[in-house]
Amino acid sequence: RHRCCHRPTKIYDDGVQPSHKTEYLENYPGYGNICPPESCKPKPEVQEDRARMDGTTTFKSDYLPYEILTRPFRTQAEYRPKSGKIDLGTIYQRDYNPHKVGPVTLARPRERKYTSDAKVDTVPTYRDHYRLWKSQRTESCKVERDYEPPSERFGNPSTFQDDYIPKQPNPPASCKPCDTKLPEGPFDGNTIHRTAYVVHEMQPLFVRPREEYKPSDQPFEDLTTHQRDFKGIPGEQAKSCKPESRKHGSDDPFKGTTEFQDRYQPYLVTAPELHKPSEYVPPTDKMDLKSSNRLDYIKHKVAPRAPIKPPPRTKNTVPFQGKTTTKEDYQPWRVRPQGLIKKEEEIQKPTGKFASLTTFRSHYTPHQANPPKSFKPIQAVPAGVPFKDETLYRTEYTPKKPEVCPGIDPGAMGYVYVNTDSQGHRFYRQVSPERSGSNRCSPVPEEVPAVS
Repeated sequence: RHRCCHRPTKIYDDGVQPSHKTEYLENYPGYGNICPPESCKPKPEVQEDRARMDGTTTFKSDYLPYEILTRPFRTQAEYRPKSGKIDLGTIYQRDYNPHKVGPVTLARPRERKYTSDAKVDTVPTYRDHYRLWKSQRTESCKVERDYEPPSERFGNPSTFQDDYIPKQPNPPASCKPCDTKLPEGPFDGNTIHRTAYVVHEMQPLFVRPREEYKPSDQPFEDLTTHQRDFKGIPGEQAKSCKPESRKHGSDDPFKGTTEFQDRYQPYLVTAPELHKPSEYVPPTDKMDLKSSNRLDYIKHKVAPRAPIKPPPRTKNTVPFQGKTTTKEDYQPWRVRPQGLIKKEEEIQKPTGKFASLTTFRSHYTPHQANPPKSFKPIQAVPAGVPFKDETLYRTEYTPKKPEVCPGIDPGAMGYVYVNTDSQGHRFYRQVSPERSGSNRCSPVPEEVPAVS
């Protein structure tokens, strides 16, 4: 059966579920608990380039700056007004004949009103059926009483009046310190740490001497378990099960002409003519630098503008009184840096020498290590017998002829289109040739799918 890995859009629904299994998985089941081999393909990870980046680019290395020349500026010709009068007459003024325009007549007909001056003597239905009734106004049943406020006090107290007990608020005690006078004598900077701290002498740290390396007298055993127990068995090289690659085609040279050779005809192409710019010739006349502003401008004598700056003030000769409230009331104090407030250590330091003997060193007893026993089976196959490399796949595998997809050219290969399933696969049926002189019923050929 033809397998297709494409997944096109479902435009048809044939009810056939797609099969994602291969022929190998259908015919060959798993062998025990052996997992398939892992893929050796590297994971798509971005490898960081740890080398230092060079600041030069291809543009910097290949680009050569060239000298930029200024473009010659074209001087504009001086404007000179023409003499004479301008003829403002146009073709419209000459050919147009004015005529009187009247009001537009309306195409809508006039409204006609059919009115009559006669008086209507008939009585309408509303007046005929409606009769006025003489009704009397109903008197009010409400007893009119004047409001008299109660003279007694309301006897039902509220819940707030029953539960609320007024209390007299007590002012909180002030945390503000009393007004203390500053001491007159010098500041006493002695603290408990300065008076009670006893300075101890620091003993030098114990440095453990480094042990010298002593090489072993015995030779190094570099023989591994694999080198000792494994011995290669000579055998024949495995044969490849890959089918032979046959070339589909002929080695004869192509005889004939192609469509490109028939339609394409070479024609002569002439080289394009290059336009040479004319050489720049500088003018020989002297440049006239007179402008309309210089010729028409008349100078006027204008007095300079008076400055808006205020007049200078007279300097005050009275000496400056630099006395302030802060200078008179503030007296600087001699402040000394506060010392360290270090607490006494509760755990006393050891005075003796540090013993570097640990619990592991005191209790550990060294033992001689024995090499592990090899669990490799004893060699059962003799070395002289050739190795049988036959497998179930080699014995039961039958090479098949490679199939050609009928969707390429169904008419030439003898196929007829049948239908299309929900996955977009087209099914073709092989046309069986009619046999002359035979009355047997030919079987219906099997449908073959093709790639959409």
